[in-house]
Amino acid sequence: MKPVLARLLLVIASVAASPASAVELAQATRPREAGIASANHQASAAGREILAAGGNAFDAAVAVSATLGLVEPESSGLGGGGFFLLHVAAGDGQPARDVFVDARERAPAAATRDMYLDANGNPVPERSTDGALAAAIPGLPAALVHLAEHYGRLPLARSLAPAIRLAREGWEFGPKNAAMLGTRRAVLERSPAAKALFLPEGRVPAVGTRIRNPDYARTLELLAAQGADGFYRGDYARRLADGVRAAGGIWTAQDLADYRVVERDPLRLRHRGYELVTAPPPSSGGIALAEILNVLAGYALEDMDQTQRVHLNVEAMRRAYRDRAIYLGDPDHVEVPTALLMDPAYAAGLRAGIRPDRATPSAMLPGIGAPSERPETTHYSIVDADGNMAAVTQTVNLIFGSALAIEGTGFMLNNEMDDFSAKPGVPNAFGLVGAEANAVGPGKRPLSSMTPTFLIGPDRAAAIGTPGGSRIITMVLLGLQTLMDGGDAQAAAARPRYHHQYLPDAISAEPDAFDARQVEALEAMGHTVSAGERTWGNMQVVTWDLDSGEVEVGNDPRWESASRGNEEADRPEQKGSIYR
Repeated sequence: MKPVLARLLLVIASVAASPASAVELAQATRPREAGIASANHQASAAGREILAAGGNAFDAAVAVSATLGLVEPESSGLGGGGFFLLHVAAGDGQPARDVFVDARERAPAAATRDMYLDANGNPVPERSTDGALAAAIPGLPAALVHLAEHYGRLPLARSLAPAIRLAREGWEFGPKNAAMLGTRRAVLERSPAAKALFLPEGRVPAVGTRIRNPDYARTLELLAAQGADGFYRGDYARRLADGVRAAGGIWTAQDLADYRVVERDPLRLRHRGYELVTAPPPSSGGIALAEILNVLAGYALEDMDQTQRVHLNVEAMRRAYRDRAIYLGDPDHVEVPTALLMDPAYAAGLRAGIRPDRATPSAMLPGIGAPSERPETTHYSIVDADGNMAAVTQTVNLIFGSALAIEGTGFMLNNEMDDFSAKPGVPNAFGLVGAEANAVGPGKRPLSSMTPTFLIGPDRAAAIGTPGGSRIITMVLLGLQTLMDGGDAQAAAARPRYHHQYLPDAISAEPDAFDARQVEALEAMGHTVSAGERTWGNMQVVTWDLDSGEVEVGNDPRWESASRGNEEADRPEQKGSIYR
């Protein structure tokens, strides 16, 4: 047995473990090439350019992130935030380690618990989704600076150069951009700066149009020259705060000056001989994955038929999302019972309430009470030739965020304030309910479903993640199960998906997830099945064979109209790439 595999067996299944127990991959065969899986060929090309210039996975992550913010403004950008899960390979006498960079947005200081309620105490949904009041303080610009200063090899200016060049010369408006823009057109038209950026001449640009965004380039150049201060302090910060307030928001320049990324210890758990390194709060993803997998660990799933496996997956999902609604929030502001929720003994208690032949109505689980998904948010995964890995999920929340841009900045502001619980038991835009732990509060980071994850096993390592709002967690779960069952990166990205989130009490399923016989069998068990829904998600996976060093890229085929590929050639349709 390799020393690396022996070490893997020593990692325990709870965050009670020493946070220094980072997985050591240094003695595995190094990757023979670097792999980048992103949702856009222009972003993957930016990452390849930086690797070719001598950068590592984290420099490439800066390039991919900044470029995605430009070419997929509907999904992420400088006006939003994200989670950066990093594996830093051993080198220069230092052991390998894993770190989670929390660049989640923060509520402004003037935010109040009831700011999205009307005079009768009822939520006003558009207040938390559209316009200035919906925007939290962005975290992505600070994250790009942090990665370059603490983990990259190249100057920030070099890693941002591809995005700056593309913003000035023009990026290619694609099918996904057009599809998403149409869904938010009416709201975007309310913001003169947003309308000028994305609705020139008052209409959606034709696919293939070159879009220039010199304001975005200038914003990145300011970051390159001045670091985080160029965005969060001084004239630029005052312009942002004044623009938001003029549009009806509550930002101040001090809110921007107070923003910081936070480095947190990733969560670790073991399942079926694999170690998972995943996102801690304010992500709900890692804890929910741990609960689901710990519940499933009590069953011999390999001996069951597909319908029985789906039933048990759904019952575990139901209980994890119920706990998400009750207990999870910003760990800097509320006490999250992480160790308890990840304890196998807690999972055993949940398992005891599951009938093998019958669905548990969500109404029978004590919880929140009260009752779609679109492909906003984006994810990319990177493995470099030194064994560094990055799994990054970044977002502006709903499509085009708040649909507000501030003149002269070149990007959309997020609407992450909708990820708070406006009122206990009332669902947000993704149908998720929450309690006091995720209530609106000054300086708080809203709970997120983003779940960037590493999977490390006897034979290979993987970086995986996806957009998809409330469905992110279950998509990552199914992708991980595919990998643990022996599937390759592409199989994990392409697997048909199903989802249950406690409320509403129904299984959502893509068209190819179940056949008629399985739907009938699940309904006979008492499940409500919404089969044949449209597809969702945009998963990006990179795997690294620890014996051969082979790297594979898996791109989600659900946006094939927006193109995909995984070879070196810089074809216009390429999304994923192998760089040698």
